[in-house]
Amino acid sequence: MHLLKELTEAFGAPGFEDDIRKIVLRELKGLVDEIKIDKMGSVIALKKASIKGKKPALKVMLAGHMDEIGFVVRFIDAQGFLRLSPLGGFDPKTLIAKRVMVHGRFGSHLGLVGTKPAHVLSDEEKKKVPDLSELFVDLGLSVAKVKKDIEIGDPVTLVQEFAEIGDLVTAKSLDNRVAVWTLLKTLQNLKSKKCGADIYAVFTTQEEVGLRGAIASAFHVDPDVGIAVDVTLACDIPGVKEENFISKLGDGPALQITNAAAISNPKLVRFMRSVADKKKIKYQLELLTRGGTDAGGIQRAGSGAAVMTMSIPTRYVHTVVEAAHKKDLQAGVSLLSAALQEIHTSTFTY
Repeated sequence: MHLLKELTEAFGAPGFEDDIRKIVLRELKGLVDEIKIDKMGSVIALKKASIKGKKPALKVMLAGHMDEIGFVVRFIDAQGFLRLSPLGGFDPKTLIAKRVMVHGRFGSHLGLVGTKPAHVLSDEEKKKVPDLSELFVDLGLSVAKVKKDIEIGDPVTLVQEFAEIGDLVTAKSLDNRVAVWTLLKTLQNLKSKKCGADIYAVFTTQEEVGLRGAIASAFHVDPDVGIAVDVTLACDIPGVKEENFISKLGDGPALQITNAAAISNPKLVRFMRSVADKKKIKYQLELLTRGGTDAGGIQRAGSGAAVMTMSIPTRYVHTVVEAAHKKDLQAGVSLLSAALQEIHTSTFTY
């Protein structure tokens, strides 16, 4: 879990994925045949087919986004407190009394997300959940120091240490460093294995703000098949009816049938299920009614592709205590590794 810890504790808001990209490039050494960085900053790593056939090798694009939800500084007030604009979806109540890192031009500063204390709230204010516009960041610095080090547009990310709790791992950005970890571990598994497809492992940018990196990189790759790896909601917690769980921790990776951005190719889903059954890898089926993945971006680019998403069930998504089951993480790597060794035997067209 050392690599996952490093990935989740690093910072990479949408459009500012530099630190994550450095880790990815380091880990890719010796695993692939070609590495490119596109104009949006996505890393495109190609492992060429080692089994040659009569037809050109199938092009399979794997996508795992490097970015995490974050903010940019939108205003610095007369007292040196910062106001934020979001990069990605937040529930403001999960931000109260949290720590953030503000990445300024002269270094990073730890900050506290503040709001008015309960002692001075009116009865009406106590009934209301604060809006993001009402929250602020306290850097504990003089106004002069803040205005010297911080500018409008500087990125801000949440702060939380990675931890193992029972059978779970928890961190601030399992969404979607889980996918970055899964792709890297899968490439490690395939290092000495023969594959009949050209495998493009793409570590994308700016997914949290509209699948932007995946769309651009898919135009470059023009894949036949696209598999996005992401987290999905695991609502298997008190107060939620079982029919609304979406997925459950410990039941294996989720093969997504639909999400708000893409409908999975049925043949591709059946193929993944058959591989899982053959290898006796536990999995579950999933419908995500809200939220999309890079599969939607891949599907929209170039000539289109047969796409699907393999998800890792995760509780408390878009908070600093996102939690996933260790067995689901390992099963996701096992399933993806096995599928990529067999995918040359099938086509996914209509």
